[in-house]
Amino acid sequence: MAGLIQRHGSVLARRFLTSGQKIARCRFLPLSARMHTSSQLAKLVSFNLSDIGEGIREVTVKEWYVKEGDTVEQFDNLCEVQSDKASVTITSRYEGKIVKLHKQVDQIALVGSPLLDFDVEDEADSESSSSSSESDEEVLEQGQQAMVAAGHGQTMVALTSSGKVLATPAVRRIAMEHKVDLHKVKPTGRNGRVLKGDVLEYLNIIPAGTVKPHPTLLSAQPPATARLVDEDKTPAETVVPLKGVAKIMVKSMTECLKIPHFAYSDEIDVSKLVKIQKSLKEEALAQGVKLTFTPFFVKAASNALKQFPILNSSFDEANESLIYKSYHNISIAMHTPQGLVVPNVKNVERKSILEIAVDINALQERGMNGTLKPSDFANGTFSLSNIGMVGGTYTHPCILAPQVAIGAIGQTRLLPRFDANGNVIAANIMTVSWSADHRVIDGVTMASFSNAWKKWLENPHLFLLAAK
Repeated sequence: MAGLIQRHGSVLARRFLTSGQKIARCRFLPLSARMHTSSQLAKLVSFNLSDIGEGIREVTVKEWYVKEGDTVEQFDNLCEVQSDKASVTITSRYEGKIVKLHKQVDQIALVGSPLLDFDVEDEADSESSSSSSESDEEVLEQGQQAMVAAGHGQTMVALTSSGKVLATPAVRRIAMEHKVDLHKVKPTGRNGRVLKGDVLEYLNIIPAGTVKPHPTLLSAQPPATARLVDEDKTPAETVVPLKGVAKIMVKSMTECLKIPHFAYSDEIDVSKLVKIQKSLKEEALAQGVKLTFTPFFVKAASNALKQFPILNSSFDEANESLIYKSYHNISIAMHTPQGLVVPNVKNVERKSILEIAVDINALQERGMNGTLKPSDFANGTFSLSNIGMVGGTYTHPCILAPQVAIGAIGQTRLLPRFDANGNVIAANIMTVSWSADHRVIDGVTMASFSNAWKKWLENPHLFLLAAK
């Protein structure tokens, strides 16, 4: 073994002398040739956004984990991108210095376009040492003959999400040539990456302990006594970074709570509406449409907005002005696997209840599948939220800026009420809670709108007079 190490040292010495001879000869080369040689020491590589599947052609850059001037290694996180379906973390394929970021946060990046530029070092020397150096191959071959397989116990290596060991192509080439299973090699690189020295130690070519573990491995290993005490305990706290819809919700709710809200609540007797919806439900289903109460709520809101157009406006705070909208794009709050989303039904004022039902069903399906498009959220003018689907009566909904009002519909319950003759009857009572921007909407206007909306729902036959 001592002779083997001595021979390996001789090989490295010969390579160093050979490199020195090359440098000496370079002094007598023409200027253009010397410039060409130096340009190979570092090269600029563009990191392009690769195809992430699902037919996605563009994404939005939501967060950068690096900045210009940072030095990164392979598999380090670079950024998080958000498509209309999911969030994806992009990792590095190179080791080197980041020269330029092509996209800023919230900018669109197309598949195949550059995300950032790397200044990477030329790895010609390292490649020749692992593939074209006959002397090194002889040393490794002798080391393989000398290694004792029984001397290597079970070790732990860092794996990617697919179970693949973290290692560079040069290290994998050495392992493949000498039939080494990288899962059995103890890693010492950053975050558990297997280095060339780790493989050489495994082959007994260099003494054990020559390669020192990276600080990330030392900090990740708690003392043995602590492991014995805590290994069976569940962590008391778990940190989950917000991303995707949840992260967007933080920003939108922070903005909405800058609005001075005031609330108005009422109850509606929807007994007649319950009977009509029940009688029309099967006929709508025969036409391939699921008919719920929501399309009635949406259409009633549109009819009431015609009487009180100020509630269909948006507030321009910078210019202290109101922008009235002639179209009624009514936003519907929906719970999806990705979180709360608020797409809107376009041009409700021109649609029938059945057409509104078709649009709502389509939005709900896309929301559950995570395929809602930016156009589904654009230009909303008024909002409704149906909390009664999961329970509850009254609430205090938050206005979706720059809109000026929102309604939250509570659960419909069968309650005792007096009829016109003073007799106690069973009635289907539904509650509603309105929130309005008190900078531009007063209490009388909000109450009057609520009464108009209530009138349509308590007398659903009125829809026949305004059917579109």
